[in-house]
Amino acid sequence: MSRFVELAFNLPVRKAFTYALPDGLSATTGQRVAAPFGARKLTGMVVGERDSAPVGVAEIREITRVIDERPIFDDKVVQLARWMSRMYMCSLGEALSAMLPAGRRESQQEETALEEEPRLHELAPQQTDAIAKVLEKGAGSYYLFGVTGSGKTDVFLHVAREVVSRGLGVIYLVPEISLTHQAVRIFRAHFKNRLAILHSSLAPSQRLKEWMRVLDGDVDIVIGARSAIFAPFRRLGLVVIDEEHEGSYKSGTTPRYHARQVAMYRAGQEGAVLLMGSATPSLEAWHHMREGTLTGLRLPDRLSGGAMPAVEVVDMRREQGPLSATLLDRIGRVHAEGRQAILFLNRRGFSYMFHCRSCGYEMTCAHCSVAMTYHKERQRMICHYCGSSAAPVTVCPTCGSLDVGYSGFGTEGIEEELGRHFPHMVTRRIDTDAVKKKKVLKEALADFRDGKIHVLIGTQMVAKGLNFPGVKLVGIVNADTGFQMPDFRAAERTFSLLVQVSGRAGRSIPDGIVLIQTFRPGAAAILMAREGRLEEFYAAELDMRRQLGFPPFSRLIRLVVRSRNRQKALDACAALARALQEPVSGVAELLGPAECPLARISGSYRYHCIVRATRFSEAHARVSAALEAFRVPAGVHIEVDVDPQALL
Repeated sequence: MSRFVELAFNLPVRKAFTYALPDGLSATTGQRVAAPFGARKLTGMVVGERDSAPVGVAEIREITRVIDERPIFDDKVVQLARWMSRMYMCSLGEALSAMLPAGRRESQQEETALEEEPRLHELAPQQTDAIAKVLEKGAGSYYLFGVTGSGKTDVFLHVAREVVSRGLGVIYLVPEISLTHQAVRIFRAHFKNRLAILHSSLAPSQRLKEWMRVLDGDVDIVIGARSAIFAPFRRLGLVVIDEEHEGSYKSGTTPRYHARQVAMYRAGQEGAVLLMGSATPSLEAWHHMREGTLTGLRLPDRLSGGAMPAVEVVDMRREQGPLSATLLDRIGRVHAEGRQAILFLNRRGFSYMFHCRSCGYEMTCAHCSVAMTYHKERQRMICHYCGSSAAPVTVCPTCGSLDVGYSGFGTEGIEEELGRHFPHMVTRRIDTDAVKKKKVLKEALADFRDGKIHVLIGTQMVAKGLNFPGVKLVGIVNADTGFQMPDFRAAERTFSLLVQVSGRAGRSIPDGIVLIQTFRPGAAAILMAREGRLEEFYAAELDMRRQLGFPPFSRLIRLVVRSRNRQKALDACAALARALQEPVSGVAELLGPAECPLARISGSYRYHCIVRATRFSEAHARVSAALEAFRVPAGVHIEVDVDPQALL
């Protein structure tokens, strides 16, 4: 029996450490153990075993206890973690920690309990054709591109049933935890208790229980958000990525993996089918469909009796207040018909800027370079980046003027405005502030579906995948928030969001209406979303990206240097740029060093370098080697983001 084990820790140290097994203790690859590390006791993951100590090591410390009764991951999981460690330039321990059940939380949102009828509907020809093409080879990458309400979920369900009948496992990814329950209702009718839910708002003990069911072969299908891609199936046959375009598939913490990339790698390694779907594919996916490296499958028609809604644009430059006369009129008319409305605004709070009209002072967070948002319900100014809060002020702290006020509006402000115009209507706000309490989201959506709520006001949470037959009107209160981000994906995100939110209207009856309020009625993304000119938008956006040299015509590696000391962060970023300049020359372009658009978050000053590569493999290898050799000064942290989704 081996007397030594190799341990990986959730630390930014890219090597494994050898520990001895004391008498009476045995541990094997795949178990977690407690072990001393410096002055601390940490949880280590056994990633290898050895019979002898490494040569030249004077002292080897012993593990103190074995945490798991049996292995909770196998060699396949370790191999996937090793690939992630190389791809995303993190340690093996950080990769394993992101994968395993006790990993970090990725969302605070709870599941949505919407009643879904068990379904195996009679399929339309467009659906049967798509299913046949996917199942024909039993492997490969496919993209189900169809308008909202075109029956993508039924295609996913039929393909999953066939794959399971062949003795293979299925992973079904949704972009938000709030959508998992809807998928679970549909799929549980067919897979009964051989279905597991894996997402990180479950308690660690629940996640571990579900994880072990998969590992033991007691599960045919796993449903979950981003981290469910790591489900430890011994024989994986299908990965479904629903709403592939969503940014939430990209992790915001180390390792900054994209579930789509991990899915592509796993499917390739294990000979599985990768089936993605959306009404608004990401620009990368669209490009790959055009290039033929991804097989596109079209679902052009709504199947539920609905039609694509009529879309109108309202120019807010001529309006007073956040809700236009046109939108208010439509809300009243729709209510009189006994139908419902959804108002979408991607901003929480009551208003989002406090300013002095005398000297121009704006209240920003003391720890972040962003404006504080006023939350009237809580009587606090809150930073949505670090969570710090302060009492609202009535006097300018800079010049003492009383001529101060709030501008802009969030969901809370819209809720109050609606109550003023329609006191007899039942309205409900759905955002992360409103649904913090258990079951609030579930109850609100159930009440809306039952017609007890007339108008639903919400952020991104109401934009994705929800299907309410009674909705006739969708109002997009401010279509411009996406444009205000200094990011090359801003137009793509705005276009996608407008099309997706519009898709909530008229899903069952062909008289849906969408009203888009904007101060930029001539913006291409708004005009093309209004007219449903998807192909034209993608062609124009791809042409612009080609000219600018941005993805998908290049690959980016972003390196963010942060420190609580501004000079340290700046000096370290400049030193990192010098260390990268020679290695990447000839295979990539180095942009920066420069201050990040969000220059300070949670008290840390931020600077970044961006490597833009057309020869990605070479550039990646050279950046990785340069980072290994770079000495990071004390008090400085470097965040590596391969293929970043945003440059803020």
